[in-house]
Amino acid sequence: MPRILAKQSLSPNVTRLDVEAPRIAEARQPGQFVIVRRGPGAERIPLTIADADAARGAIALVIQAVGKSTRELAALEPGASIADVCGPLGKPTELLERGHALCIGGGVGTAVVHPLAQGLARRGAAVTSVIGGRSREWVIFEAELARYGRVMVCTDDGSYGRKGLVTDAARDLLDQGGVDMVYAVGPVPMMRAVAELTRPLKVPTIVSLNPVMVDGTGMCGGCRVNVGGKTLFACVDGPEFDGHQVDFDLLAERLATYRTQEKEALERHEANCRIGLDRQA
Repeated sequence: MPRILAKQSLSPNVTRLDVEAPRIAEARQPGQFVIVRRGPGAERIPLTIADADAARGAIALVIQAVGKSTRELAALEPGASIADVCGPLGKPTELLERGHALCIGGGVGTAVVHPLAQGLARRGAAVTSVIGGRSREWVIFEAELARYGRVMVCTDDGSYGRKGLVTDAARDLLDQGGVDMVYAVGPVPMMRAVAELTRPLKVPTIVSLNPVMVDGTGMCGGCRVNVGGKTLFACVDGPEFDGHQVDFDLLAERLATYRTQEKEALERHEANCRIGLDRQA
């Protein structure tokens, strides 16, 4: 069972776990992900490999604790074990080998942008990253991305960097010209806005559809997406696709499929936590 080697709080509800997984660390490529199960019978959680250290035999997973399963996973401490870490899964990202790449990360999506910027820089492309958060405390991976090129930070409230949305900064950079490829990862409305921004400019744009994945093997069908008029599966055909070809209306509808069940599971989890605290008292 893979052990937690290190833990770091990145923002109020985002945690980085460095997990023992030597074979995955050696084989992973930018854009690929793993499926994690906290314990037997637990929910399968798809998580992008945010970083890897082959010498150490470790991979970095970044978890946004918003539901029952992600809260339980983020609560683990170094030395604890995870039942299953399966991967690397998904198709590696098609990376630019020369020219200028613009990487746009919103919220926890910035952790997914990191391996892309890392891979682009190693191939010789120039990298500019635009990342954002609600306020300064929600901005993650700024220092890591700065190793590979210029980083522009945006915050909704202006508490750090530029005030406004990442799309505002991206528009200014695109207007200057010289961007050969855009990679956007974050909330679906943000990725959609980026795709609409680059469409008239005819700048190729890759978006990550990790948020819609459930099973991770293509068997459940929960991650069906329409790309260029074809039905594809985010987990086996992606998770990254041409943003100009994605049907974002269908994607948004698909994301709401399990909202009721997720809410009920979280309510039960919180009720059980309260009962546990009452017993301790």
